[in-house]
Amino acid sequence: MLFLVISEPRPEPPTGIAEARQRFWTWVDPLIAAGRVRSIHAKVGRGAVALFDVESNEMLHGFLNAWADIIPARFEVHALIDPDSAQRFLAEQRKGSK
Repeated sequence: MLFLVISEPRPEPPTGIAEARQRFWTWVDPLIAAGRVRSIHAKVGRGAVALFDVESNEMLHGFLNAWADIIPARFEVHALIDPDSAQRFLAEQRKGSK
């Protein structure tokens, strides 16, 4: 299951949480290596955007709680469909409408 997650950290001085920001990258590196995070990008200013590939909502929930323990944030979560699945779905819809 793919989820695009956009974080909005609490408004704190960036220098005051520099250590936490470094811990975040240490925390996310194994998730990248395991394929649980397909990509992650820091946002200009503050926050990050990550593409999670997880087996369940509960797994994502656990990751987001761990993330928020390091850097408290509000998360915007979008469920996604990979391009191949989306195209198969559209092809099936076209077959059904004929």
